[in-house]
Amino acid sequence: MDFTRYETLSITRRGVDDAVLDIKMKAANGKLPTAGHEGHRELAEIWRDVGADDSVRCAVLRGEGMGFSGGGDLTLVQDMANDFEVRTRVWKEARDLVYNVINCDKPIVSAMHGPAVGAGLVAGLLADISIASKNAKIVDGHTRLGVAAGDHAAIVWPLLCSMAKAKYYLLLCEPISGEEAERIGLVSLAVDQDELLPRAYELADRLALGSQSAIRWTKYALNNWLRQAGPAFDASLALEFMGFGGPDVLEGMAALREKRAPKF
Repeated sequence: MDFTRYETLSITRRGVDDAVLDIKMKAANGKLPTAGHEGHRELAEIWRDVGADDSVRCAVLRGEGMGFSGGGDLTLVQDMANDFEVRTRVWKEARDLVYNVINCDKPIVSAMHGPAVGAGLVAGLLADISIASKNAKIVDGHTRLGVAAGDHAAIVWPLLCSMAKAKYYLLLCEPISGEEAERIGLVSLAVDQDELLPRAYELADRLALGSQSAIRWTKYALNNWLRQAGPAFDASLALEFMGFGGPDVLEGMAALREKRAPKF
């Protein structure tokens, strides 16, 4: 498998027999990885390649720079609001991102530090083992942008942290520290930041050295809980992208650019 074709992801191999794929989301702006047109597509597509490469036994997803992920590039959001064809394409990518992570037969470990927002957060929370630094800042900011929380929230947040907590954080866009995320069950583990990558690599190595049939089939069986929530996810994603054609997203984008509270 030729992973060098990815432009927004830096992909290397590590561990015994190079069986662990280290996937780093690049920080194109020098600060945070953001999902523009190409980055959004690649983050959805990479999991098919991970599954198809027989030499890969586990993948680690992490972010470069000051945080795990900074959300969608505003140019992409603007194009989605203005262009039906772009909106339709990105809707398909958003759907594929969720289902490709769920259906990838290899175990995935995420290592989240700093801000964790947007498409990166989708893969981060859907990972089989999600690790956050204690001071990470997890935010689902969809309603602040003026669209429904659709890109992964409905399929996994209620299952992980209860419906009551999911509604509180998703409706209000309240930030969650890594420590609090572990407490409510949103992530698997929270560790000090200097322990984040060593712990992620340690667990990835353990998964890579384990029985592959047993691990992969356990993942497949457990993820049937997420597959059962597929209709709720599909509805939420459709409602989110309906919002990208409405007036509130324009005010949401303006508020983000001007660094102020939106006035809906």
